[in-house]
Amino acid sequence: MTTTFFACALLGGTLLFCQTLLSLIGLGGEHAFGDDVLGDDFGGPEAVGSVGSTGAAHDAAAAHQGSTSFFGIITFRTIVAALTFFGLAGLAAESSQLSTLPSLAIAVAAGLAAMYSVHWMMLQLARLRTDGSVRIDRAVGMTGTVYLKIPGHLGGPGKIQLNLQNRTVELSAWTEKVEIPTGATVVVTRIVGTDSVEVLTSAVPAVERATAN
Repeated sequence: MTTTFFACALLGGTLLFCQTLLSLIGLGGEHAFGDDVLGDDFGGPEAVGSVGSTGAAHDAAAAHQGSTSFFGIITFRTIVAALTFFGLAGLAAESSQLSTLPSLAIAVAAGLAAMYSVHWMMLQLARLRTDGSVRIDRAVGMTGTVYLKIPGHLGGPGKIQLNLQNRTVELSAWTEKVEIPTGATVVVTRIVGTDSVEVLTSAVPAVERATAN
């Protein structure tokens, strides 16, 4: 088993070094085996009238991940970590004069522990990125300012700016009403895409806004 442990440690360590080096220069990535792509195609007039939100997409993605939690752990990064620690732990066990079976058991346990540990760390990093990202679904009900006029009757998108999560963000905006000029104040009534919303002018009565929702 010594040769197997050494080969695993050498291969895993080499891949781990290369992966770390690529990450440092900005070329590293995380790819899961068998990942599904979850997404919706929004952003055109056809999308207006249907409610879409990144929050719903996150919830669906979370549900999908929960149903395939085991396979979600198997990524290139976690396999490299498991391979490296499997080899190192096996070599360490054999150097302690343990027989083949206990050495193998220790190596397998170390490999699995490394795999789960790396998976857990990647989840924490992903949560930090998610918490720091702008959630467009929180824009509903907020007011913004038009800086590129919005054609009326879904004639095309304009642009608005609003303060979302303490950031000034720019969104494509549509309206079913008359054209809204540059500089007007609008209220977001609906999410129609990952960076698109439907709006009404803030002068529209609250009852009409509720009807539009």
